[in-house]
Amino acid sequence: MPAAITDTRHHDAIVIGGGLTGLRAALAANGAGADVAVISKVHPLRSHSVAAQGGINASLNNNKGEGEDSWEAHAYDTVKGSDYLADQDAVSFMCQDAPRAVLEMESWGTTFSRDDEGRIAQRPFGGAGFPRTCYAADRTGHNLIHTLYEKAVQAGIEIFEERFVLSLAMEGGRCRGLVALDIASGEVEAFSSKSTLLATGGYGRIFSRSTNAYINTGDGAALALKAGVPLRDMEFVQFHPTTLFGTSILISEAARGEGGVLTNAVGERFMSRYASKAMELAPRDIVARAIQREIDEGRGQEGGYINLDLRELGREKIMERLPGIRQIAMDFAGIDPISAPIPVQPGQHYSMGGVACDVNCRTALAGLYAAGEAACVSVHGANRLGGNSLLETLVFGKLAGENMAMDSAAASFDDGAAKALANSEQLRLKEIRSTQNRTQTSKLREELNRTMFTDFGIFRTALRMKGGLAIASNLANKGESIGVGDKAKEYNQALIGALEFQNMSCVALPICMSAIAREESRGSHYRTDYPKRDDLRFLKHTHITKRAGEHALTYADVLLDRWPLEERRY
Repeated sequence: MPAAITDTRHHDAIVIGGGLTGLRAALAANGAGADVAVISKVHPLRSHSVAAQGGINASLNNNKGEGEDSWEAHAYDTVKGSDYLADQDAVSFMCQDAPRAVLEMESWGTTFSRDDEGRIAQRPFGGAGFPRTCYAADRTGHNLIHTLYEKAVQAGIEIFEERFVLSLAMEGGRCRGLVALDIASGEVEAFSSKSTLLATGGYGRIFSRSTNAYINTGDGAALALKAGVPLRDMEFVQFHPTTLFGTSILISEAARGEGGVLTNAVGERFMSRYASKAMELAPRDIVARAIQREIDEGRGQEGGYINLDLRELGREKIMERLPGIRQIAMDFAGIDPISAPIPVQPGQHYSMGGVACDVNCRTALAGLYAAGEAACVSVHGANRLGGNSLLETLVFGKLAGENMAMDSAAASFDDGAAKALANSEQLRLKEIRSTQNRTQTSKLREELNRTMFTDFGIFRTALRMKGGLAIASNLANKGESIGVGDKAKEYNQALIGALEFQNMSCVALPICMSAIAREESRGSHYRTDYPKRDDLRFLKHTHITKRAGEHALTYADVLLDRWPLEERRY
């Protein structure tokens, strides 16, 4: 029997996740006077935010001759791109705050690419009426997160890295902290807090072909679901049109924003069939479906891909604005895009759905907040526009941190729930380590990955999805009794893999259930058996809640307060 846990760490505010959202929230809470800590599964500079390539949207109006951009135009494009499922109050707040957020990062030291007059350069992105995507070549996320990490270190914010958060501690209808596993030592730790933020990113690794980092296993969504907090709009999963064939490494939308074109096996620039005006810069859901149709109907290259051709951009432009993309193509495909097209295919990329929260990042559980990709506020609705995810991290990360600090001032610590939970979790981990499972976790994970991509991918049908739900449910049941047969405590990666699979299988079920229930096509959710948008029945958010082991699906209204419904045309 392990020794009882009696010590508890105390912080006014605890942020789970060390990416852009988490660090920005921590800085805001710290700046408002709260004692804040960040808990991260990896070193913050290894967070998935570092992989964001293309840019961050803001109506700065730095492009001469392109007309007058505005936050209203940015918001309209976002609402239209969302297929009218985004809540317009949240969209308006984000787009109004965008210029401040970008200029703040510039003032803090983020190096952005510049135009000839020294202003922040802006490029066109899909679904946007103006070139409003600010960028740092094709390494925008990398530059942003380094800036925030430096600020966090400078502020003296305590960062607990290589911690795996196991459960949220609750008492009296409030989140009182959490319990985490120190991956290095294998010890279980209790954390007591007055406010807690889920900023854990997405769940892309549930799918077999994904641009996401291996750490993106839906941990935050799983924590919320287990705590009785609803998950919103989980059926809306974004498939990026262009990932590198064979590896699923992201090939940024910036490549098309700079002028790259898509061609099929006969050299045809096929997007004219699907979005005659916007062409390659249509929203991601439209471009991804177009590419997949070309492949499915036999117009793809042998093996199942199409070409992204950058050669017309010329060497100088590629080297200046897309150096990372060039290096990826050379290192992982043996192709130099200066002289040859890049083979691409769609792959899972982003999670529009997530932990349900209001525009102030508050969830249904007092003391618990959610922001960034882990959350669904909802600013992306059924389809996210490129350049809006980095913006969301900064805008709502800051807002969450400020609200956490304000709410913490009126709350008090309660150690009992965290201590009791820590001792319970310690016993659970001991059992997982000691139990020998006949089926390897990796095999279960591979089956889940394959099922989700095949049955809940770009094109969906009731028959395939119901079969997929049955498989996912069976895998989730197996996950509950999983064992690794490895009693080691220090850096037990088999244990971490088992815990991640439990979270992945937990989150997969709400995706399946929400997708089956939504009998329409909207944004990224495309059903060949219901190919039309149905505003009469499904202009609603889906909520999945788990209580007493049972899932419940309910609906909530979408806030339409400025831009009326219209058909999406590009």
